[in-house]
Amino acid sequence: MAKRVQLVLNKDVSKLGKAGDVVEVAPGYARNYLVPQGMGFKATPGILKQAERRREEERLRQLELKQQAEVRKTALQSAGPFIISKQVGEADAIFGTVTNQEVAELIFNSTSQEVDRRGITLPEIRQTGTYKAEIKLHAEVTAEVDIQVVPM
Repeated sequence: MAKRVQLVLNKDVSKLGKAGDVVEVAPGYARNYLVPQGMGFKATPGILKQAERRREEERLRQLELKQQAEVRKTALQSAGPFIISKQVGEADAIFGTVTNQEVAELIFNSTSQEVDRRGITLPEIRQTGTYKAEIKLHAEVTAEVDIQVVPM
């Protein structure tokens, strides 16, 4: 059996690792594909130290992003219920529906916080009333805010 070779990846390689990861691969795979394509380079003690330092910097950056998301979560939840006015028909049924884009704009207008509309999860809103919306601010942080739908 051939000896494995340690490489540090320059780019993300599917089914192998992300940029900066130290991986062990077959020598032919490294020599014939990864190194010539610029996807990785041979791991030396100095390069391993650099990779470890980059990983630590990335971990600290992710921790900082999570803390910022926690602060945004408390600000959103303390902002109170967000009120959306809609046209109403019989039995308090609204015309149309409440969209993620409307909620994102409402949050921005009232709190000046930019929220990605794709991270907003709404229940099915067909009538006036109060509903809970989940807003994903970070991979590990989700805020729950009240949306109040009132007649126009």
